[in-house]
Amino acid sequence: MNQAADILDLAAQAIQQNIDAVLATVVRTEGSAYRKPGAMMLICADGRSVGMISGGCLEPHIIKRAFWLTRHGANVQVYQTGDDIRYLNNGDPDSTVVEEGITVKDEDMSEDDFLYGELNFGLGCNGRIHVLFEHLATAIPLLDLIRQVRHTQQPATIATLIRSDSAKIKVPEMKVGTRIYLNQYLKTGSLADVYLNRNMISDSNTFIDDMLLNTIQKLSNHKFHKKNAEYMKLMGDLELQATCDRKHESEWLLQRIYPQTRLLICGAGNDVVPLVTMAKLQDWHVTVIDSRPQYATRLRFSQSDSVLCVALDDSETLLNLSAGAAVAVMSHSLAQDRARLAILLEHSAQYRYLGQLGPRYRTERLIKEISETSANPHILADGIRKLHYPIGYKLGGDGPEALALSIMAQMSAVIYGHAPQTSLPNSQYTIQTSEQSGFNTYKNDYAHD
Repeated sequence: MNQAADILDLAAQAIQQNIDAVLATVVRTEGSAYRKPGAMMLICADGRSVGMISGGCLEPHIIKRAFWLTRHGANVQVYQTGDDIRYLNNGDPDSTVVEEGITVKDEDMSEDDFLYGELNFGLGCNGRIHVLFEHLATAIPLLDLIRQVRHTQQPATIATLIRSDSAKIKVPEMKVGTRIYLNQYLKTGSLADVYLNRNMISDSNTFIDDMLLNTIQKLSNHKFHKKNAEYMKLMGDLELQATCDRKHESEWLLQRIYPQTRLLICGAGNDVVPLVTMAKLQDWHVTVIDSRPQYATRLRFSQSDSVLCVALDDSETLLNLSAGAAVAVMSHSLAQDRARLAILLEHSAQYRYLGQLGPRYRTERLIKEISETSANPHILADGIRKLHYPIGYKLGGDGPEALALSIMAQMSAVIYGHAPQTSLPNSQYTIQTSEQSGFNTYKNDYAHD
């Protein structure tokens, strides 16, 4: 979740300073949308705001009206970004906007609103964005859960109620914005302690629990595909006293909250600084290690989450840090790179990505030396197949910043499953145990090759 760290920081400040705030969350999109479901924005009463729920088109409007929209509690608004702008007979844009039952008069808007099309959002994107607005007080359990996921590195699954028609069929109603902690239900099989924010109009909790049991079971059984947040509409049977069976319809945002993507950089040279900066812009958790204490200093890498001096023979620490991470080996030292690669190549299932800086012949020399001293060279084969070298994509440019961009591009593509499936000739050096397997599927002719 990009910008999550800034939202968590501002939320903590607002709570400490007793400043009211509103959290806006994209809960559903239709057609083209700049941000995906789960994107958040926090608006404080003192004018501060962080996060984005669009490409900057909706934010000015939302900042102005966030507190007015939540004057009666949490609710979902729908914004259209198509070409269907309404015009008056004289050709001027219609000065009244209708948003999910809310009418905004022209006297409430400034002249800039008309100039930039903020009223009608005629942006040409042809999409619909559903946004949940809620006061910070009700969103605190969600933000606390996000902090917990980032700290423990353990993912969590939650469901947020977007709409329910329970009021229409005269049953106790759960409020929009109610969140269910599905991990707890999967762990215990009961409804105890599954509510992140138990948000109800009625006190008939037992009835509501019975009513939602089937719904929660369906939500818990949902299998995510490539998306981490998905919209779901569910139908449930309600057996009501003195009435016939009725259908209860509810709409939910189902989210899989993942820890930060972790980046381990083996090497603390000057060219690592822009790589750390770019990774932090993506809200990645960054650790820099080096065996040379004069290089591995917090002063040199102030933006990184951790800077450690790790001995070359400390395989346990290296493997712990590389677990589930993207790993870049770039120390500019044959001894350092050889020691790190020797461990990493033997444990290819440990990390999500492995890249080695330097020209191809240098890396092949390292692989040859490692294989010749390995007690079991066959164990290196999977790691070699997974190794990207030279590290990064061929994007052009020169210097550490261009190198960092090429590395981040390749890491992101591999981690998110968008790496190009290009078959290129095998390396000139082929380890005997790999049976002619290619070392990498992408040759980089970048400046560091």
